[in-house]
Amino acid sequence: MNNGWEIAPLGKVVDFFAGSSLPPGESYGSQSGGYFLMRVSDMNLPGNEVEVRACRNWSPMPGARSATCPAGSLIIPKRGGAISTNKKRMTTRPSILDPNLMALWPHPGKVDLRFLYQWLQRFDLASLTTGSSVPQLNKKDLDPLPFPLPPLEDQQRIARVLDRADELRVKRRSALAHLGELTKSIFLDMFGNPMDNPRGDEVRPLVEWVDVNRPITYGILKPGENRADGVKYIRVVDIKDGAIDLTDIRSTTSEISHQYRRSTLRRNDLLMSIRGHVGRLAQVPAALEGANITQDSARLAVNEDSARYVMECLRSSGLQRWMKQRVKGAAVQGINLADVKMIPLPTPPLALQQEFAHKAITIDHLKSKHSASLSQLDELFASLQDRAFRGEL
Repeated sequence: MNNGWEIAPLGKVVDFFAGSSLPPGESYGSQSGGYFLMRVSDMNLPGNEVEVRACRNWSPMPGARSATCPAGSLIIPKRGGAISTNKKRMTTRPSILDPNLMALWPHPGKVDLRFLYQWLQRFDLASLTTGSSVPQLNKKDLDPLPFPLPPLEDQQRIARVLDRADELRVKRRSALAHLGELTKSIFLDMFGNPMDNPRGDEVRPLVEWVDVNRPITYGILKPGENRADGVKYIRVVDIKDGAIDLTDIRSTTSEISHQYRRSTLRRNDLLMSIRGHVGRLAQVPAALEGANITQDSARLAVNEDSARYVMECLRSSGLQRWMKQRVKGAAVQGINLADVKMIPLPTPPLALQQEFAHKAITIDHLKSKHSASLSQLDELFASLQDRAFRGEL
């Protein structure tokens, strides 16, 4: 009990709606009435970060009863990898769900939708799943969860407090996203699409941008057991949004790292994933000087003055397509180093490359400040959530 609150199984205070095959529809263009035809990808549309305000497709007719949830429901992914994205969205109109979604509709007068939304935000959906090869989230997984039931007025008050706190985090994330797009925009303004090469610059293969004494190479085949006192190595999963996430970097023995000393990293080297998620890029920070990489990544020892320009070139949509067209393999897809070496890059004047790098680094510093602020907001919000659902707000 929380401050004398009633605790009820979630299944007693919400109705569940499972997805099914979507009926034929038409493109959504702000039609009034009707039904959204919801897919997992629609949760990612701009403006749908909290409430579903738009959808790619729409129908004037309802679907099957089990798959059509009312406005004021909470939608979550229920199948496959989408569950681990942990997305939760509130519907603003009746919606027909595809098989990868499910919805929870709070009983009117008993449960406030935004209170339910904030309560469910505390859960990692992946931790609730069943199934081995394909994760599943079903009614039986959610039904028994103990749900706090303060009076409706208290639910609404708690939801308002948490909503206001959450808005600060949403704004900070939006600022970070805009800064990421700003770097791309500046690059395109200065150089255009590298595949189009509108400036008419000389085009050179990537191999000619790399230090001849430190050729393009992949890393460690089997890093072995994670060693706290060992040599750090970077995996593809550590490469995120053009940077290296340092929160879960692993280490291997100095013997293994020495065996693969050819792929030892220096500050400002570029990394590119070459297996699995081909084409992820990052620049090595000073903190990872002397670290190594796995066989799923390639080290590109590009001159420091050109490294940032080269990285943004490789991240451009045109060259990402160029790489994907050369990806091979069935179980694990990858690109050969021979193809990596031949990636075509326009060669603008060095002064222009340096000017771009200066602007990009300035944006990086702003992103770092926003990220640190967001981390603090996340910690404060988690503490506020904990207090709220203990009945201390």
